[in-house]
Amino acid sequence: MRDTHDVIVIGAGSAGLTAAGGCAMFGLQVALVERGEMGGDCLNTGCVPSKALLAAAARAQQIREASLFGIEAGEPAIDYAAVREHVQRAIAAIAPKDGRDRFEALGVEVIAGEARFTGDRQIAVAGRRLAAPRLVIATGSRPRLPAALAGLPVLTNETVWDVQALPRRLAIIGGGPVGMELAQAFHRLGSEVVLATAARCLPRDDPQASALVVQALRREGVTIHEHAELERAEHAANGWRLHLSEGTVLAATHVLAATGREVLLDPLDLPATGLQPDCNGLAVDAKRRTGGRGIYAIGDCRAGPRFTHAAGRDGAAVALTIALGWSSAVDDDQLPAVTYTDPELAQLGLTEAAARERLSKVSSIVEPFAHDDRAVVEGNPAGFVKIVRSKRKLVGVTIVGAHAGELLLPWSLLLTGKSSLFGLANQVVAYPTRSERSKEVAFQAMEPLVFSPAARILARFLAKRRRRS
Repeated sequence: MRDTHDVIVIGAGSAGLTAAGGCAMFGLQVALVERGEMGGDCLNTGCVPSKALLAAAARAQQIREASLFGIEAGEPAIDYAAVREHVQRAIAAIAPKDGRDRFEALGVEVIAGEARFTGDRQIAVAGRRLAAPRLVIATGSRPRLPAALAGLPVLTNETVWDVQALPRRLAIIGGGPVGMELAQAFHRLGSEVVLATAARCLPRDDPQASALVVQALRREGVTIHEHAELERAEHAANGWRLHLSEGTVLAATHVLAATGREVLLDPLDLPATGLQPDCNGLAVDAKRRTGGRGIYAIGDCRAGPRFTHAAGRDGAAVALTIALGWSSAVDDDQLPAVTYTDPELAQLGLTEAAARERLSKVSSIVEPFAHDDRAVVEGNPAGFVKIVRSKRKLVGVTIVGAHAGELLLPWSLLLTGKSSLFGLANQVVAYPTRSERSKEVAFQAMEPLVFSPAARILARFLAKRRRRS
């Protein structure tokens, strides 16, 4: 059939919206197909509601800890219905950025419905048949459930927002970022929370940094079982009983599965295109192409990391490739990742363990926030900044502490070659700020070069010349 558009984008999450909007701004005729809510998981059930819940929980914790600063407060009164309203207000405030009106104003034809491939770069949707020389798959992902919870009424990050009353005793299965964030948030809001994970918590992060997060949650009262796999689950009208591999049996009123995500491709009828995804999603080349030359896969549905900012990066890159023929290689090693617990844990590039597995002559420098005056006066000195180098080249940064995610930007510039350790070490940083630790650790890395034997010889030589004159 004849082409109806220049580009068809399937999925209106972070990746699809960026790709569709970018192509439209270049003047291309774009169709954007979405079967659910505009904004995808991040806006509706992921990043936005979870961070709004964390913000409310943080306020409750500040009231509890006010006595540390000489302010008498006590246990806060939690109105969970009002907390849920706060979460929905946050979603509503951000929704227009991802909304239909905005993208139609850019020139995108937004089509509500479920797309199905009928041939190479041809789809059927909402009683129409569309075709384009370029097609972008951005269908996202969905929660993956462990076998022990299959078929049971378990909560996920997509359904937990529908619970009307605060869970009395919440069991969370999974110790990744989602599990850890929601464990701390619900406990601070008044739930009794127990978390079980088959490995250690935050297993992809630096062990020393993730241990600080675990210690913080345990100190607040969250019960955590590491290296404890869920073997069997029993659900009845009066609640749940969860049997763990190390012999513990957990009782709960609600169970939340936070055991990762799986690609969402089954509605597309991919055999019509010849594409063969595996359990990790669609394989892509350096230009995010999958299978045929004109089909791209971006965001969570492709094999690779599943972050909103990675999806947005993919969408922007594909828009440039389609519109102008420009392409940028996929480099997932430089992606930032942040777990928004308190303390936050931020990672950029390789962890020290990953660097030692893959590279040679690896070294690290750690600068604790206990040395930071801003952290001390705020009564929150836990955490550190760690940089990892291979042959003096920066390959990774780990930051754990308050607002760790906000401290990643200068390190991102360094890791991508847009700045240098020397440049960061010489910046004038406002006092008192936590960014002083970034400057200090960069200075420590450059100190052996700045004060090298050659530099000392030069300094003495110049000093002698000045005395003679």
